Amino acid sequence: MLEISNLVAGYGGVPILRGVSLSVGAGEIVAVLGANGVGKTTLNRAVSGLIRASSGDIRFDGQSLLGRSAPDIMAAGLIHVPEGRKIFPNMSVFENLELGSYRRARANRGRNLEKVFGIFPRLKERSAQYAGTLSGGEQQMLAIGRGLMAEPRLIIMDEPSLGLSPLLVEEMFALIARIAAEGLAVMLVEQNVVQSLELAARAYVLENGAVVMAGNADDLSRDSRLMTTYLGM
Repeated sequence: MLEISNLVAGYGGVPILRGVSLSVGAGEIVAVLGANGVGKTTLNRAVSGLIRASSGDIRFDGQSLLGRSAPDIMAAGLIHVPEGRKIFPNMSVFENLELGSYRRARANRGRNLEKVFGIFPRLKERSAQYAGTLSGGEQQMLAIGRGLMAEPRLIIMDEPSLGLSPLLVEEMFALIARIAAEGLAVMLVEQNVVQSLELAARAYVLENGAVVMAGNADDLSRDSRLMTTYLGM
């Protein structure tokens, strides 16, 4: 479904990604792992059309995304839940969710809203509440729920466990597993190595803007190099 080939991208002419290649199949959870500063967020922004690639290719469902705008990519069904949640704090939970279907799936807004509330009951309880007053975990649920409102065909989740307590991290990964069990393709971009590998079918490890390890998640979880060399653990 998503094919990234020899991708080079960065900022101000300085490359951050140096020839990244990876793929995500339909209905598959693929983890992209690495420490801070290795290029994970740059990768997400390039795939989502927020920055332009210098070279290489990004194909979604067989069509190249190079040169396409972020709204067009989103309208095609590739949805990016950004790091840091990026919710609208002075709008209600309900209004934030409504905005998720502004560009795509507007006709199915009511049905998708009930689906999101089924996955995240706390959002239904707090639907009239200002989003900025939610806890960190609830804000992350809202960010993911807003993405689901657009009926994604593939969803990129950038650091969904960031800043959450260990208990909430467990809950968040369980919710991601539930979402993926319905057949949604997920690109899970995370620093949380252990739980990401437990959830994903395959994984890629980034270092200095390049893929340095890739393979079956079970195999990678048993590879000592993953913890010691590439993630400094």
